[in-house]
Amino acid sequence: MTIQLLVTDRNLNVLGDPIPKWTKLSCDLNFNKPASGSITLPAWPSTVELLQPGNRLVVVRDNSIWCAGPFEEPQNYKWDLEQDNGPGTVTAAFSDDLARVAGYLTYPDPTSDFEAQTTTSDEVRSITSTNAETIIRTLVNENCGPGALSSRQIEQLVLDDVAGVGSTTSISTRFQALLDACRTVAAGGGGLGFRTRQDAGQIKFGVYAPTDRTGTARFSKGLGNLRSVGFTMGAPLATSELVQGGNDPAETATPANVRVYVEVASGAAADWYRVEKLVEQTGTADDSNGELTQAGTLALGDDNPQASLSTVTVDTPDLKAGRDYGLGDRVTIALPTGLEIADIVQTIRLEATPDEGELVTTVIGDSDKSTTTAMVRVVRDLARRLGRLEAR
Repeated sequence: MTIQLLVTDRNLNVLGDPIPKWTKLSCDLNFNKPASGSITLPAWPSTVELLQPGNRLVVVRDNSIWCAGPFEEPQNYKWDLEQDNGPGTVTAAFSDDLARVAGYLTYPDPTSDFEAQTTTSDEVRSITSTNAETIIRTLVNENCGPGALSSRQIEQLVLDDVAGVGSTTSISTRFQALLDACRTVAAGGGGLGFRTRQDAGQIKFGVYAPTDRTGTARFSKGLGNLRSVGFTMGAPLATSELVQGGNDPAETATPANVRVYVEVASGAAADWYRVEKLVEQTGTADDSNGELTQAGTLALGDDNPQASLSTVTVDTPDLKAGRDYGLGDRVTIALPTGLEIADIVQTIRLEATPDEGELVTTVIGDSDKSTTTAMVRVVRDLARRLGRLEAR
């Protein structure tokens, strides 16, 4: 294990020397979400001087950048006379550069400042019937990338090479969190992933297609790479998403500008019971591009029967995160009960200390909920089998 910690300014210029004598490092890389990490080290003045707002931390592992991004809590200082005769310790929390992208909203008119946005209430930024990768790249480029207003551009952010992935989809967005819009398009356009990476003097934002590695990336007790598994099961939050589109009739008398209604049902009511939920999509004139249906489908992704599967694995010489599989890839978990489940890699976690070395673990499946129909069936089957085992 070789880990080096560098601090840069927002323009990626390295400040000072590599951070010495750090005592603990943890870093979670997350699928389509900003990373989350922290470092703990002695609070020497020369080190604390680097831990300032606006600076970035670059984690270099075995000569490759593992994570790079801004400090979110640069200094959390502690000193205790009974436990520490030195300068005390300081812990700094950091993320990756995707956290910078997450700070932006989608302007209806990205070419105008906020105060110059149109006063028409139903004005939205619409991109219809377009490749999903193209839409995501366009949204990022025009809101915080090199194509954005100069006041909104993120320093050194550029678009990565085109991957040529994704299917055709559409989006209408108005002052929505930029990453939420990107996740909507990614889900509707083939389950895409997106990320930032530091390459030389640039921060590159790119889109990619996760890979199905269920045949080659396997985790089980027998292989020694399965650490824990847990599940829960609960009723759906909604079985029918009632999507309300169009424009508010109170704002105009034009017959064309009226409400449009689309119902998207999951079929789960047959097993459970009917639960209705209103999904507000005002500003989407109709469902001609499938946007109202897409909104209902995405809502069902959160509201379907609440089958939750969480699995933690560990790296072995035969199967390593980043080498043999990555974020968003689909892998196989063989449970001690004999069941096999395929799910996606949500988090890759690096933990390290100078004395004990490093540990890389992976979270597979959503620790909050995983709501696909296939997953619900698997969890039900697992519950029944465990019930039979308990009765023996």
